[in-house]
Amino acid sequence: VCTNRFIVQEGVYDTFVAKLAEATAQLKVGNGLDEGVQQGPMINPAAVDKVKEHIADALANGGELIYGGDSHELGGSFFTPTIIGNANTNMKVATEETFGPLAPVFKFKTEEEAIHMANDTEFGLAAYFYTRDIGRVWRVGEGLEYGIVGINEGIISTEVAPFGGVKESGMGREGSHYGIEDFLEIKYMLMGGL
Repeated sequence: VCTNRFIVQEGVYDTFVAKLAEATAQLKVGNGLDEGVQQGPMINPAAVDKVKEHIADALANGGELIYGGDSHELGGSFFTPTIIGNANTNMKVATEETFGPLAPVFKFKTEEEAIHMANDTEFGLAAYFYTRDIGRVWRVGEGLEYGIVGINEGIISTEVAPFGGVKESGMGREGSHYGIEDFLEIKYMLMGGL
């Protein structure tokens, strides 16, 4: 599961972006089989082109390049981890999945606005949010239109939990006791007159 959008409360936005840029600058890009590498190459040149297209579109629509933004010095399908600040809903990154090392950061004021922004996509595999407020845990968790919601946790996949999305991110689940149902065919047979 790849995070496509960061939606950050305006009161912590600047601090978050600064810390994200600092952490991103420390990422080691290289061959995924090498020790210590945290980001490998993109799957193919078309994937690199899509990331470049999303960056160009974001910058043309008011985005701010915080970090990265171009192919990595290693060449080929390697791409520098990139952060776009001041992301907005007019950008492709707001509605399309990038599947690349691009972190667009959106700003919100209210909880309702954040939920609306998060749900304003045709996709719905996974969403994550962080809070210390138990009331917010329930409101936001139930308000998000996603098959999986991580709350104060980014690693959500496990074989004992139902994994799957909603909307254009698929139907059905795998994993857990719910998952087997999607791999079975149910047959109804009515017999009379035996």
